[in-house]
Amino acid sequence: MSAQEIAATDIDFAVAAYREDGRWVVASLPPQGVTTMEGLLLRMRQLPGEGGVFGIVSVADEFFLLAHTVPDGVRVMISDAAALLDWSIAEEAAELIGLEWDEDDIEEFEAAGDVSLCEPFGLDAAELIMICEDEEMYPDEQVRAVAKRLGFAAELATAIRGR
Repeated sequence: MSAQEIAATDIDFAVAAYREDGRWVVASLPPQGVTTMEGLLLRMRQLPGEGGVFGIVSVADEFFLLAHTVPDGVRVMISDAAALLDWSIAEEAAELIGLEWDEDDIEEFEAAGDVSLCEPFGLDAAELIMICEDEEMYPDEQVRAVAKRLGFAAELATAIRGR
């Protein structure tokens, strides 16, 4: 397997979202700093976040990666399992969470990883899967749908616009 190394130019946008004093804060992350899971997690762990920090990276209009820091580590979801075949950051994410996958079993528009990572914030796994499986939506639109459901759509739009 030869996954494509991700470059800063492949990043559509990257943000961190976290709760502070009961409100969502969304900060843009530098594309060159989030081309690897290590880089993404480093930036996420620099933020305070009550209940952890969400890191969202949208890649090449093909998929998004959603990570959430928790006390005992990190939870990760990849919006389209097909990204595991093509992108290094998706492979790194799968390795990080011990996701076992077989190239022959991969389906396009099928979420991979921990699809329940948003449940503590009001977005259940079934709804997250439904968003990811919507072939009519681009990854940035899927991220906006997730943000709307979690309650930080306006903050996300501001962070992306200000990038």
